[in-house]
Amino acid sequence: MTDMKIIVITGAGSGFGKLAAIELGRAGHKVYASMRDLAGHSKDKVEEIRSIASSEGIDLHPLQLDVREEPSCRSAADFVLSVDGRIDVVINNAAMMMAGLTESFRPEQLAQILDLNAISWLRVNRAFLPAMRRQNKGLLLYVGSGITQIPDPFTGPYAASKAAGDVLAQIMGLENSRYNIETVICMPGAYTAGTDHFKHAVAAADPTVADQYGKLAGLAQELADKLDATNVPGTRTDAKEVAEKIAEVVDMPHGTRPFRFEVDPQQRQAMAVAEKANEMRRIFFDRLGVSDLMSVPEN
Repeated sequence: MTDMKIIVITGAGSGFGKLAAIELGRAGHKVYASMRDLAGHSKDKVEEIRSIASSEGIDLHPLQLDVREEPSCRSAADFVLSVDGRIDVVINNAAMMMAGLTESFRPEQLAQILDLNAISWLRVNRAFLPAMRRQNKGLLLYVGSGITQIPDPFTGPYAASKAAGDVLAQIMGLENSRYNIETVICMPGAYTAGTDHFKHAVAAADPTVADQYGKLAGLAQELADKLDATNVPGTRTDAKEVAEKIAEVVDMPHGTRPFRFEVDPQQRQAMAVAEKANEMRRIFFDRLGVSDLMSVPEN
C-alpha cells in the first residue's frame, strides 16, 4: 500500500512535469500540478489535468504557482498547507531550453534562462522549506540534466543554467539534511519525443554572430540530426520513463533514496562524473568533520 504523500510539482503543464504529476497521482499520492496563470496562459493545460484526474479518479489538482514570482510561490505554499497541513515532496521541474551558438545569445537572454532554470528553484524552496523544517521531514526532488556533467556545444545558456541549479540543489541539500530533508537530483538525457523541450527552444537574439564562426558552419544542425542515432539500442526513448523513475524514487523509504539518478537513452554516463565528484566531496567533508551533511538518517 502506497504511503500517500502531498506533492507539489512545478512546470506541470507539459513534458516531464505533466507526465510525472500523472504518474504520481496514479501511484496514490495527492499531487498539485502547478502552473502559471491557470485562467489564462495555462487554461488548456488545466482542463487537460482536470479531465485526466476525473476520468482516472486520481488525486491530481492544478495549482496556481508562477516560479518567477516569490509572492506566487509563497501563496501556493500557504494554500497547500491550509488544505493539507503538511508538504511531503516538492519537485522543482520548471525549465526552458535555449539552443544555438553561445556568443549569439544576448546577456539578458542568459539572465532570463538562469532566472527560470535556477533562481526559480530558490524561490520555490524558500516558500516550502520552512514547513518541511517544522515537520523535520521532507523531500526536495529536482529535474536537472545530464548536461550539467557533460555539456554539449550549442547549449551554453541552457547548460549553464542547469549547472547553476544543480549546485544550488546540492548546497541547499547539505544545509537542510540535519532537518531530515532529503535531496534527489534527476538527470534526464535528451528525449526528442514526449516533451516540448526542443520544440519550444528559444533561439539566439543575435544570429548574425554565427557568421563569424565559419569553421562551425552547419555543425549545430548536424549534431541535432545525430541525436536520436546516439540512443543506445534496446533502451527506452519515451519521456514517460523519466516520470516512472521519479515515482519509483518518491515511493522509496525515507533515508534510502539516491542523491542522484540518471535516465538517459544515450547513456552518456553523467552519473560516473557526478559520483567521482561526490567521492572527492566526501573525502574533503570527512576532513572538515561535516560528512553527516551528505545524508539523512533512514526511518
